[in-house]
Amino acid sequence: MTTLSLISGNCGRRNGGEDHGSELLHRFSGKDLFASDLLRISFRKGDGIWSKDLEGHRIRNRNKFRVTAKIKKGKQYDYPWPHDVDPNISSGHLSYLSHFKPLTEKPKQVTLPFEKPLVDLEKKITEIRRMADETGLDFSDQIAALENKYQQALKDLYKHLTPIQRLSIARHPNRPTVLDHILNITEKWVELHGDRAGYDDPAIVTGIGSMDEKSYMFIGHQKGRNTKENIARNFAMPTPHGYRKALRMMKYADHHGFPIITFVDTPGAFADLKSEELGQGEAIAHNLRTMFGLKVPVVTVVTGEGGSGGALAIACSNKLFMLENSAFYVASPEACAAILWKSSQAAPKAAEKLRITAQEHYRLKIADGVIPEPLGGAHVDPAWTSQQIKITITQAIKELENMNTEELLQHRRLKFRSIGGFQEGIPVEPKRKRNMKPSEVNMPKAADIELEIENLKKKILEAKGPSDPITTQAIEKLKKDVDKEMTNAFISMGLQEKLESVKLELSKASKDTSSQPLNRNLKEKVDKIMQEFNHNLSQPGAYLGLKQKLEKLNLVSRLIEKEERKQKLKAEINQKVPAELKEKMELLKNAEEKISKGEPVDKELMEEVEAVKKELVEVLKSANLEVVGVTKKNGVTAPPELKEKIEKVNTEIYEEIERVINEAGISGRIEELKAGIAKGSSSEDIEKAEAKIKEEILATLDVEALKEKVKSLTVELDLPEETVAEGEISAENGKFQ
Repeated sequence: MTTLSLISGNCGRRNGGEDHGSELLHRFSGKDLFASDLLRISFRKGDGIWSKDLEGHRIRNRNKFRVTAKIKKGKQYDYPWPHDVDPNISSGHLSYLSHFKPLTEKPKQVTLPFEKPLVDLEKKITEIRRMADETGLDFSDQIAALENKYQQALKDLYKHLTPIQRLSIARHPNRPTVLDHILNITEKWVELHGDRAGYDDPAIVTGIGSMDEKSYMFIGHQKGRNTKENIARNFAMPTPHGYRKALRMMKYADHHGFPIITFVDTPGAFADLKSEELGQGEAIAHNLRTMFGLKVPVVTVVTGEGGSGGALAIACSNKLFMLENSAFYVASPEACAAILWKSSQAAPKAAEKLRITAQEHYRLKIADGVIPEPLGGAHVDPAWTSQQIKITITQAIKELENMNTEELLQHRRLKFRSIGGFQEGIPVEPKRKRNMKPSEVNMPKAADIELEIENLKKKILEAKGPSDPITTQAIEKLKKDVDKEMTNAFISMGLQEKLESVKLELSKASKDTSSQPLNRNLKEKVDKIMQEFNHNLSQPGAYLGLKQKLEKLNLVSRLIEKEERKQKLKAEINQKVPAELKEKMELLKNAEEKISKGEPVDKELMEEVEAVKKELVEVLKSANLEVVGVTKKNGVTAPPELKEKIEKVNTEIYEEIERVINEAGISGRIEELKAGIAKGSSSEDIEKAEAKIKEEILATLDVEALKEKVKSLTVELDLPEETVAEGEISAENGKFQ
């Protein structure tokens, strides 16, 4: 504490000219006198003497008065500038210009889900070392073997990472942040703040640093190293103030000729209401436009995840590099899965389809290179990773510095135009029609599914046996398609993990108790999963492709089962029918062929045929087979003169139906029915529409007259009425067929 003294002499005199000053000494223990206390004290108008006691403590003197008070002492060096800045600093960063300080505690070790096998090996190694320390025995061989096994498992694991696993590494809590990399690669570094509009967004850091005695402007998204820092940095999701701060620093670097290095590590721009009100989209768009006009080299390094426009706002560069386990995407896999598959559990599938990894971006020529990371991720050895970034940046800057300003600008523009398929010198069509619904092209239509089912049904019925290679191949292909669709459905429903765990338990149970029935708890788990799957599958409009394929597979299975029973029954009958009867059956076939061709058949042959039929029925009954009835074979061909008469009657029926359709105005409904079938409407709706159209036609149609024509034809030809095919309304042409 410091002491403040106020001294005043001859401040008040009485009539006699004497000095009526007073001396006030504030000495009471444990209390401080502040300026606010002094301001509350007023003077007496008459003689200028204090009219109020200071907290009951006052000492008067006729000549002068003195006030002594204690005030709180401020900080010696207030942010941002101390008064004794060293102008000859040779290395390090100006710590008083940055809130980024080393962590007092070491961050907790975080194990990702796919790294659990490695954790088990680490525990074994630690346990053996502990035993060696406690017992004093030599376990060096065992420890060396386990360490070799650990390193091999680590290599195998990190060489075959899936996209969602790489994304989880990019989001690792202990992954080095942008400021970690900057402080590792720069000799000097000073952080700059503010957007010159009264705001400073901590989610974006900017500053000037030097590498190899050359100055650069550094801009990047800054994540926190713990929960407190993440909240302060808003989880590296910038507001418009952050993008405007970055824009100010880009213009500053462009003016002074500093190359710009940007680091991307953000899930995306902050999408709250306040940010939208302050012009989030405008700030990002302004950055995009300005970056394509910067006259200095711009290099971008994606160190973690780069989300959509929030990342691209500082990534329109001449060279884009990505760390080995980083990700760049237009939408996060979780958001994409929620939109397309209605469940964030399908994020692994979405990550694969989005092609978010550094390797995919390099293959698609979006990224100019992939910067290696140590096994286990950048957080295993941050310093080594930072040095790899530094080497990549310096090589890229050397290449870009050989270009003049015009070449540099053209290089940046062509990089992004080539991503969209633009080729220099080839004219672009001013108007180009694009199919905005490409998914409908690949969707199977109801008519195509029905045709495929009919073809497969025909193959099964015409097959020589159940093991026909063509039929078997078609069915196997169908089963594979159904399995694939089922797997995708389980993933999108979020049941894949449950299914895998149940499979694992089933395999263990089958090994332990091969002869015993299934465990009740395990059976309940399986039933629960299947109930949830069937419930989700039964939702209207969901998984249409899978439903159609399952229906087709069920139909095919029934046909195969029916065909197998037919072949088995045929073999049994052939065994029980005697050889003499088989010869007589040949006679029966010859007689049927003559009848079908319209040739005359004598009475004796017909009697013999009837006798053979009766004998065959008796044989079938002796084989314990019940004969329900005897039917005539379809496809009997009539003579030419009979065909002409049948066709004439059919033509008259068609013309009558067409007349009724035109008069009743049903053609419009038939067209609607066609459109519904083409769109793949449900079979129930199609059947209802067909029944309604049939009722309207039959209500207007003179059915009795048509029946008389058919009856007269059957009497004239001496044929059963079934020979003349009854008509059915078809949605293809609106006629009877």
